[in-house]
Amino acid sequence: MLKPQLTHQSSQYSTQTPFLQLKPFIHGNGNASLPISRHSFQKKNKSVRVGFTPSSIKAVAGSTEKATSVKAIVTVKLTVGGFLSNLGLARGIDDIKDLLGQTLQLELVSAELDPKTGLEKKTIKGYVHKTSQAEGEVKYESSFEVPVEFGEVGAILVENEHHKEMYLKDIVLSGFSNGPVNIDCNSWVHSKKDNPQKRVFFSNKSYLPSQTPNGLKRLREEELKILRGNGQGERKTFERVYDYDVYNDLGNPDSSANLKRPVLGGEQHPYPRRCRTGRLRTETDPLSEERSSSVYVPRDECFSEVKQLTFSAKAVYSVLHAVVPSLETAIIDTDLGFPYFTEIDKLYNEGVNLPPLKNQNTQFLRTLLPRLLKAISDTQENVLKFETPETMDRDKFFWFRDAEFGRQTLAGLNPYSIRLITEWPLKSKLDPKIYGPPESAITTEMIQKEIGGIMTVEEAIRQKKLFILDYHDLLLPYVSKVREIKGTTLYGSRTVFFLTPSGTLRPLAIELTRPPMDGKPQWKEVTMPCWDATGIWLWRLAKAHVLAHDSGYHQLVSHWLRTHCATEPYIIATNRQLSAVHPIYRLLHPHFRYTMEINALAREALVNGGGIIETSFSPGKYSMELSSAAYDLQWQFNLEALPADLINRGMAVEDPTAPHGLKLTIEDYPFANDGLLLWDNIKEWVSDYVNHYYPNPSLIQCDQELQAWWTEIRTVGHADKKDEPWWPVLKTPKDLIEIITTIVWVTSGHHAAVNFGQYTYAGYFPNRPTIARTNMPTEEPSEEFWKNFLMKPEGALLQCFPSQIQATRVMAVLDILSTHSPDEEYLGDGIEPAWAENPIIKGAFERFNGRLLELEGTIDERNANRELRNRNGAGVVPYELLKPFSNPGVTGKGVPYSISI
Repeated sequence: MLKPQLTHQSSQYSTQTPFLQLKPFIHGNGNASLPISRHSFQKKNKSVRVGFTPSSIKAVAGSTEKATSVKAIVTVKLTVGGFLSNLGLARGIDDIKDLLGQTLQLELVSAELDPKTGLEKKTIKGYVHKTSQAEGEVKYESSFEVPVEFGEVGAILVENEHHKEMYLKDIVLSGFSNGPVNIDCNSWVHSKKDNPQKRVFFSNKSYLPSQTPNGLKRLREEELKILRGNGQGERKTFERVYDYDVYNDLGNPDSSANLKRPVLGGEQHPYPRRCRTGRLRTETDPLSEERSSSVYVPRDECFSEVKQLTFSAKAVYSVLHAVVPSLETAIIDTDLGFPYFTEIDKLYNEGVNLPPLKNQNTQFLRTLLPRLLKAISDTQENVLKFETPETMDRDKFFWFRDAEFGRQTLAGLNPYSIRLITEWPLKSKLDPKIYGPPESAITTEMIQKEIGGIMTVEEAIRQKKLFILDYHDLLLPYVSKVREIKGTTLYGSRTVFFLTPSGTLRPLAIELTRPPMDGKPQWKEVTMPCWDATGIWLWRLAKAHVLAHDSGYHQLVSHWLRTHCATEPYIIATNRQLSAVHPIYRLLHPHFRYTMEINALAREALVNGGGIIETSFSPGKYSMELSSAAYDLQWQFNLEALPADLINRGMAVEDPTAPHGLKLTIEDYPFANDGLLLWDNIKEWVSDYVNHYYPNPSLIQCDQELQAWWTEIRTVGHADKKDEPWWPVLKTPKDLIEIITTIVWVTSGHHAAVNFGQYTYAGYFPNRPTIARTNMPTEEPSEEFWKNFLMKPEGALLQCFPSQIQATRVMAVLDILSTHSPDEEYLGDGIEPAWAENPIIKGAFERFNGRLLELEGTIDERNANRELRNRNGAGVVPYELLKPFSNPGVTGKGVPYSISI
């Protein structure tokens, strides 16, 4: 029987330097950025064959007379599709090597330079061996003899000699007199077979660049160089390179000329930048990048796929690539609408029978998507059956009521559009030579009549009683283009509301406008609530158009552009310019979890040419172009801060005597009331954190990494806005606190407010139709059309609503986008290991957590207050979207750290 043999490689300081190798470096000689050499050479010691027992392996460094015995425990997570999932010969070899301790190699790096030579100390190197496997984790161990003069371990180099990548959770070094050294990894470590470069993991201590221990400075700089890459070639899946590109991969011109899309990013269509993938350009359009089924994102931005957990990405992918195509097969007629409202009800009571899901494990999908997919017990066929949204469950006719229409502008899915009217009469800023007369058709007399003589229009404006949803100037330039698309239409729209004495908003008038087109002059019409049958149905149809506009704006601007899209440059810049040991990197890192992966998935099947958004929302193929126009006209970083946003929309004014320093224009504005509490809690936490690391302004100004980070966000990530005067300066801790609080708010509170209520408010699509397919009956109707409208107005409304395939496709996607994954990480819930090791930061975080728990109670109290009629009432769904914590599933509450779905 063969005895396991081991080549003794760990009895001396390591002199091998394949990656991030610690070649001699004299601190202060100006050569901090020496290039990484690729050479290797023979070990000086001859190989020695020794008898092997795993517990006896020790890595020894120099003399052991003054050495500390240190034990290293490495935790690796079992994953789906990664480490320990492969079968065959390579797996067998890896298993044997694991037992022999020849697959995972560590090198301890001293934080200090050698005081005698001024050079980096030689590393202490050793293999670890597998010791146990349980609960989805594998433990590896090794022992090291660390001389006293080695000093503090500041980092560890890791080399993975398995044939597959592995997900490294953490490394703990115990045995030191001043306590263990903890290294939080949570990262994919590539196989040496894919890339010979070693990985560096720093200890959990955070350092500003100027305070970095001398022994770690070169490593810190070299690691950032690797993350930046060289901007060349197509990125490989195991790589960790962060770089920028424009949105030139939304279309597919090689497949069809109809799928060619303009490049977003640049002078013609300003846009934030995305992550560069380096794919080849298309054959028919040299400006467009080829599409692929797997979109590169840096490896650590991918969903971790840890075993025994259901991940949001897997569920989203399954809906987009299995359920939706099957649904499209089941509903053959893409133009077929719902003939009766009872047919809509069947979606929740009976569901849609689906044909077999091609190449899919249907039992797995039913387990993954239990809310959506059910099995018919006798045939085991799949049924797409929708859960009844809470809004409809409480009040079946909620969507019909004007009071609910007004309430949802303050406490619904898109609370970001309502604004105060400050000028009268209403007037467009578009060129009248192109779009017709700029004056609104909503007159003083109309409003005066609707508010019933309570006050004049001038008084109402002075007392801040009139509000508007204004999609006129943004949409009007797209009306003629959108109307060329079969099965849809578009108007520019304005909707005016009145703030009643009870604090609720009452809709007064809807104006729909068509610009001059096809030789016809501008057409505009004002529809108002009324008491005759024809007028009531025209009002309902006008509301359907406005709601379709609001749905498109919500999805493309409030949701996609302002959270997902605008955040991607922050993530790229943070990884390119802030070292992993930088305290600001460690503060921001939880807020970027999975965002790039979900954005890549969106570009693949949601916002792409011919994707869910284009085929189901009013702007159609111009949807992303419209979001670019909104970015150009409306997006400002300084206005992404909640208080600034509210002030900009006239929904609040500064008031030092009021809570949060703001006085709300509408006192019962659920989103703003809860949001400001959350904003203040975030800002206090960020202030405690920043002030600890930056006790004086000079540290901000001399922090080269931080200044490079903020410069890159402004000038590269948001390059098309780089010259705008509204960008905040970064000179003081106060500046940094405001910048980081804004970024954290966008990734947490803002995203939660516009995402996790999607199924609640749009799961019954008549409440928020995503598209209006027919013109208003009063816009140049044919005699037959008008006759049919008078005979059966319900039919005209159903015909205007989305088709069956449009509605069900969107409902399936919204259901999954509204779902919290079982592994969700909620704001202020779990503390980062690096925060926990600093007593001051740990204390600040615990206070943050306590305030968030108080916020939960405050929101419950507000929802129980019968005086707050925008969040309490018969059949009214309480406003819980900004309650910090949640259980898994569709709950309509919970604020994750990041945009993780």
